Amino acid sequence: MAVLGPGGTGGLLAALLSRAGHRVVCLAQDGTADTLRRTGIAVRSAQFGAFTASVEADTELREPVDACLIAVKHTALDAALTRIPPAALGDALVVPLLNGVEHPAALRGRYRPDRVAPAVIRVESTRVSPGVIEHGSPFTEIDLAGDGVPRARLDALATVLADAGTAARVVEDETAALWAKMAFLAPFALLTTRYGLPLGEVRTRHREELESLVAETAAVSRACGAPADPASALARYDAFPPAAKSSMQRDAEAGRPLELDAIGGALLRAAGRHGVPVPVTSRLVEELRTAGH
Repeated sequence: MAVLGPGGTGGLLAALLSRAGHRVVCLAQDGTADTLRRTGIAVRSAQFGAFTASVEADTELREPVDACLIAVKHTALDAALTRIPPAALGDALVVPLLNGVEHPAALRGRYRPDRVAPAVIRVESTRVSPGVIEHGSPFTEIDLAGDGVPRARLDALATVLADAGTAARVVEDETAALWAKMAFLAPFALLTTRYGLPLGEVRTRHREELESLVAETAAVSRACGAPADPASALARYDAFPPAAKSSMQRDAEAGRPLELDAIGGALLRAAGRHGVPVPVTSRLVEELRTAGH
């Protein structure tokens, strides 16, 4: 198994797979690869406990693997993919764990289309430093999909991930899976980042905007062929811990590049293709871009 981007998400999965007895090769920059070879990956987790797992590490994939999990940010994707030459992959599944909905098409243009298996992961996990991961959520849930990917390959990977400790399953509808995450993530990310507030304050002080964003995102999701339930989405926001911050907000606070185009931009492009009006989304994306994001 290969993991491109051993950060908060990729590092956690790499460590869990290694602990379960799998050979894992982490693909990263020179400095990170050197650290992982020396120290392995240390995980601190309420769900999985505290443990350190040994992994292999390199700057580029040099041999065939069963699957390659892609766990980099959208902003780093193009540069990171140079670490995975198509010829080196062999028959491997390419499993992107990215936000947004546009990356599967880009990956299918680069790798075997019938081996690209988009996945959705629900987890809160942070890389504190190279090889040190803090896993904060009491869950690690993965939905595997892949239009055209042999079902047996998806089932085998789901079994491997489940045996390593995650709640992994195969879902039938790739579009529905990707848009289900997008429909939750876009309002959460755009509002918390725009106002610099945790979710608890956003859902009270900016309730009207939240409701409008949820409705707009649901309308775009339905236009793209995925089911959407605005009432359920709002209920999920209301049930979330009030101190919760989006990953986009954390990136803004740390001065890192934002996945604004992969989330807000992709939502606007899908709305444009289907003629769905999204005035609140448009305004928030423009305000974030104007602010230098």
